[in-house]
Amino acid sequence: MIRETADHAALIINLPSQPKSIKETLEGLKDADGKQKVPGIFATVPYCIDLIGGPYVETRPEVVAAFRPKSALRPPKN
Repeated sequence: MIRETADHAALIINLPSQPKSIKETLEGLKDADGKQKVPGIFATVPYCIDLIGGPYVETRPEVVAAFRPKSALRPPKN
């Protein structure tokens, strides 16, 4: 959800009420071998910040690889 005022916009992340659902939302889903099948919600936060006019946020891929459509990717800094 986005909350906007004349001065700024804020990204609000609502979590489900059940502990198992919260864990799956934050961590994503893994297959039987423990490999990431669906990324957790944190992977989408940088792109959501882009959409509300915030700064371009980069992540450390070994912690969480940010999801962005190809049209929203910026070239890496040298």
